[in-house]
Amino acid sequence: MTKNIVQAQQHLLKYSIKPSVQRIAVMNFLLNNKIHPTVDEIYISLSPSIPTLSKTTIYNTLNLFAEKGAVRVLSIDEKNARYDVDISAHAHFICKGCGKVHDLTDINPDIFKIPEIKGFSFDSAEISYRGTCSNCMN
Repeated sequence: MTKNIVQAQQHLLKYSIKPSVQRIAVMNFLLNNKIHPTVDEIYISLSPSIPTLSKTTIYNTLNLFAEKGAVRVLSIDEKNARYDVDISAHAHFICKGCGKVHDLTDINPDIFKIPEIKGFSFDSAEISYRGTCSNCMN
């Protein structure tokens, strides 16, 4: 087994997810492609090597990952959900030129504190910025 496959398998087990060929492949893709992919991007990448893979399997796999806390579902794309294997507190930047989603980790951590407001119970927060990345500005 390659190092990447073992890493993906261990990551799944860390979140009490039973490894299968499809789950390992999807997790391996997420761990090695920090592009905040959509289901379509994962499918296009993995289907040549796993011909029996379907988009439904990828949806179900990602939903399981999210349910177990192994990935975050990002609703920053108006058309598609995107998936982030980095579940630590960080913001995202979406480039309106190329559409890429970038992690922003050099943000004041206080911004991620969920407020305590009477009458509300918060589960999570998502912080995203939109603009033009340095590649698209040139």
